[in-house]
Amino acid sequence: MKSGAEPRAPQDMRGAGLFDRVDYRLIETPEERDAVYEMRYRAYLHGGLISPSDSHRIVDVYDESPNAWIFGIYLDGELCSSLRLHVLTSEQRMSYTSELFGDVLHPRLDRGEVFVDPARFAADPEKSQRFHELPYLTLRLAYLACDHFKADLGLAMVRTDHQAFYRRVFLHETLTEPRPFPGWHSRQVVLMASDFAKLRERVLTRFPIMRSSAFERRMLFDRASQRQAVSRPMLVSAPLSPA
Repeated sequence: MKSGAEPRAPQDMRGAGLFDRVDYRLIETPEERDAVYEMRYRAYLHGGLISPSDSHRIVDVYDESPNAWIFGIYLDGELCSSLRLHVLTSEQRMSYTSELFGDVLHPRLDRGEVFVDPARFAADPEKSQRFHELPYLTLRLAYLACDHFKADLGLAMVRTDHQAFYRRVFLHETLTEPRPFPGWHSRQVVLMASDFAKLRERVLTRFPIMRSSAFERRMLFDRASQRQAVSRPMLVSAPLSPA
């Protein structure tokens, strides 16, 4: 990696400047998982969300749920951020979001709707200061999952002070009042969501890095392939935002 501060990507590309240096890796081995859990701890401690603990790890029962995918985002071969994705269906409902906001989600799951639920977003504190595009590159995985699994809604259980980002990028709307989140002593969260099919083209036009190929999505999410990495994700040509 280059030393010192990296220049930000042009505002309308939202991460394209780093795009060809990023690998998305499905986290499966004990060593990979431990690195992610340790990074979560450092990120949450740095953000004031948790108190110090002897384990120096953040892990929960949902990391082992059958409807979860844990990804590491590697920049120039170094772990920079991670994201856990849950695909919620009437048969598979396990996630922190469905536990905390079950009164909102379970009736819709009963009707057969499908949700993609990103959680446990964490970024290395030092690298997040150097690479301001990390949230876009990391949460891109949630948008690709919505496309792959034909989701009705893309969800986000979001800290109250982070709502503006999700409104701006994914056109999410806030569905609930703030609620306490177990383990985060200093923050409350809200449930946000957007209609993926209805808003898809608007998001893709404004943020071209959210585009993907069917091949990339299969490599990331098809369980049968058990792929460990997808390198050099394809940036599909698209007009940039007029902004």
